[in-house]
Amino acid sequence: MTIEAIQEGDPSEHFSMFSSQTSKIKYSYNKIREVKSHRVGELFSAYRDILWDDGRHKYNVSSFIGEIDEILLGERFSAFDQSTLDNLIGTLRQRGNSNATINRKMAALSKLLRKAYKMGDIHSLPEFRRQKERAGRIRFLERDEEARLFAAIKSRSEDAYRLSVFLVDTGCRLGEALGLIWNDIQEHRVSFWITKSGRSRTIPMTERVKEVIKLPPSEGRRPKGPFTKLSQAQFRAIWNDAKAEVGLGADDQVVPHILRHTCASRLVQGGIDIRRVQMWLGHQTLSMTMRYAHLATNDLDGCVVVLETPRGEGLSGESSAFASPLTTVSAAAPTQKGEATAAKPAKAPRKSSKAK
Repeated sequence: MTIEAIQEGDPSEHFSMFSSQTSKIKYSYNKIREVKSHRVGELFSAYRDILWDDGRHKYNVSSFIGEIDEILLGERFSAFDQSTLDNLIGTLRQRGNSNATINRKMAALSKLLRKAYKMGDIHSLPEFRRQKERAGRIRFLERDEEARLFAAIKSRSEDAYRLSVFLVDTGCRLGEALGLIWNDIQEHRVSFWITKSGRSRTIPMTERVKEVIKLPPSEGRRPKGPFTKLSQAQFRAIWNDAKAEVGLGADDQVVPHILRHTCASRLVQGGIDIRRVQMWLGHQTLSMTMRYAHLATNDLDGCVVVLETPRGEGLSGESSAFASPLTTVSAAAPTQKGEATAAKPAKAPRKSSKAK
């Protein structure tokens, strides 16, 4: 085979064409790219502002990635293999991380590595499997706890008290409330645009909320929103001091987010269906709202009546709201048939139409 038969085309086109009797193979040299090695921390520095918005979540992700980089001892890699991921998860579990915490950290790492893979920084990805999480006990405030805690907050800061009432009656997140501006409040409704899920929502306000969003008269320029005078750090500091005063300092679940749980639990216990609770809270999936479903126990009260009914008394359709329609119909059918048979007269013998 001659060289002319093997090579075709102009070298200036940056490719060579090799031919045989059955096939031609084209090699494009201008698409070859060297894959360098990187540290997790370097990838995060390159893509953090692209992947995460500024805020508390970005701060938490920065902490997660920093811990992962420390566990990996700053190792450089061009491919993140499965064994590396498994060892990382094992180390986090040895450090006392729950499955829920591991899932949050792995979600941040997965998002970062997928971006690096798309950009060509790494050339393989491991399989991220979600760890099984146990349904934890949800803590919410009783009415008397709320009254004592809010009184202690009000004695320290009127603005913090107004914010606390707003949080428990709307069920919004702390960041959502602090980000409100006056244009978000229209008549009897409030709209949340800056949300964790990225989806806006609008909910009606209670009478108590309508009162607390009104700022007391003061001199000077009006703030941008009803709670913009406070920062998260300031509110949490006031909250911690107040909860210690009322004897809740040792309860690590009594954090500002408990007000969101309290709102959700009151809605469910009040008979609001799960779908509406999901819309009120702004949950992205129904499974997140189902954590509160066990609080809707009123629907099961009728089961006790059935279980406590002695045997032999029967389950008549009039006395039991839980009687099966099939059972009721089958029980009533013989009586109706008997009544119809008794009322219907006997048929006369049929005469033949032919003459004998």
